[in-house]
Amino acid sequence: MPRFALLIEYDGAPFSGWQAQADRPSVQQAIESALGRLDPGFSAGARIAAAGRTDAGVHATGQVAHADLERDWEPFRLSEALNYHLKPAPVAVLAAARVPDDFHARFSAIERRYCFRLIARRAPLTHDRGLVWRVLNPLDADAMREGAAHLVGRHDFTTFRSSICQAQSPVKTLDRIEIEEREIPHGREYLFRLRARSFLHNQVRSIIGTLERVGAGSWQPRQVAEALAARDRAACGPVCPPHGLYLTGVGYPADPFSA
Repeated sequence: MPRFALLIEYDGAPFSGWQAQADRPSVQQAIESALGRLDPGFSAGARIAAAGRTDAGVHATGQVAHADLERDWEPFRLSEALNYHLKPAPVAVLAAARVPDDFHARFSAIERRYCFRLIARRAPLTHDRGLVWRVLNPLDADAMREGAAHLVGRHDFTTFRSSICQAQSPVKTLDRIEIEEREIPHGREYLFRLRARSFLHNQVRSIIGTLERVGAGSWQPRQVAEALAARDRAACGPVCPPHGLYLTGVGYPADPFSA
């Protein structure tokens, strides 16, 4: 059966997350339902696998999944057909690519990239409502960068790990955290970009929620290092809401969509 990689974008607001659930809408279910109209295997209950199982409310601009189909589609026609059947769900297949049988969207990945959007302004959001986290007052970006520097590298991230995380080990290597501050009309936007081979459940949202406390002046930057060293979930700052988080890209030894 030919295997295809799918590059996927979605608004996570109406979904209970990526992973299919029996009684709640999911991104996986939406894509599998569209595939079911195109392929006999998916009509019979075949499944797709994704690089990251994003939580409820989390968005994506660069999710990757793979599917084994009975028909050897021309990739462009496959993406067009899927987008037709995905309507009106806020999910789009940006590209499809034929990949080797040993390609796996999750296990072949060597990097995952996330971006978190935070806006500081007094007025409520209109156009970006549900797409960013809004706080009322500007943050100290330099203090947040100082705090974030303590987290880069290989560490035990127990403090920044959900209590229901199923990963075998809390040890992860965080390759990079970048914090960009830019002026917007009547406020400021902060973009947090994180990169690692893999992340623990709620790790990114726990980190951003803690750094926001640093930016607001409630924490000193050194307290981030102290929280990390504590290896205690109770030492973490508040977990930020999901709607500012985006899975922006997945890296592989060879980019399946580069051709």
